Amino acid sequence: MGFSSLERRVAKDRLVRRVMLALTVLSLFTLLAMGAGLVWQSADILGAYSLRDLLTGSDWSPLSGKFGFLPFILSSVCVTALAVAIAVPISLLTALFLTEQAHPLVKRVIFPVLDILAGIPSVVYGLWGTLVIVPVIADRLGPLFVDYTNGYTLLAGGVVLSVMIIPLLVSLFIELFTAIPHDLKEASASLGATRWQISRSIILRKASPGIIAAVVLAVSKAFGETLAVLMVCGNMVGIPHSLFDAVYPLPALIANNYGEMLSLPMYESALMFAALILFVIILLFNAVSRIVLQKVERRFKL
Repeated sequence: MGFSSLERRVAKDRLVRRVMLALTVLSLFTLLAMGAGLVWQSADILGAYSLRDLLTGSDWSPLSGKFGFLPFILSSVCVTALAVAIAVPISLLTALFLTEQAHPLVKRVIFPVLDILAGIPSVVYGLWGTLVIVPVIADRLGPLFVDYTNGYTLLAGGVVLSVMIIPLLVSLFIELFTAIPHDLKEASASLGATRWQISRSIILRKASPGIIAAVVLAVSKAFGETLAVLMVCGNMVGIPHSLFDAVYPLPALIANNYGEMLSLPMYESALMFAALILFVIILLFNAVSRIVLQKVERRFKL
């Protein structure tokens, strides 16, 4: 009877292993299928233009057969970089305060609020940006630096995106910081370390691999965001030279134009190529970040 029970456990273990392997293969196959589909849909424009001309060209005029994607790529990179630059310091300091110094009552109030903010649709953030951030930039901040701006700028997109990803980052950072063994903090405090020294030398050091992983997740979310960016960035084709220039990120290009004017030669293929660029950039960023994460884990391993 014991031997029969052992056989059943072994059979269950094999079944679970095979199911997990099948799901893993399915995930990889889905990723490869998405990439292959985008390449196939982009075949027309890739056959008519060189990859270098498409990626480095700055002229966008589908009616004239000009498809330069550099302004869209730079717009996406600039908006995402600005959003992350704003959100990461705020999120880190907020998470440190909530985990190390905040009163329990404050935690009970803030934690549900973070969950609510993380679940708000992006179109609501876009409306908020249109009604609040854009007028502030146009009427108050912009005139201090440039002669004229209507408020629909790179700065507006970065601010709105940063507000969108702050709840996600704060929640992830709190999970990381609360998982750090309390003994490490007590040992540092017994040696005379201040709270800031403990936060800087123990908490941030120990959680650094997880912080990088959380930032990568936030960057991937911000890079592919569509509606909120579309509503506040101005959607004007051009390479941004300042925070007060209008920009046109890749997701906004696809959302604005797909389904319209597809009778133009190469137009649908060009939009599919824009999606392919977005797909490849996120893949490359995650791959490079994974390499950096492995190096950081080896360096800061306690």
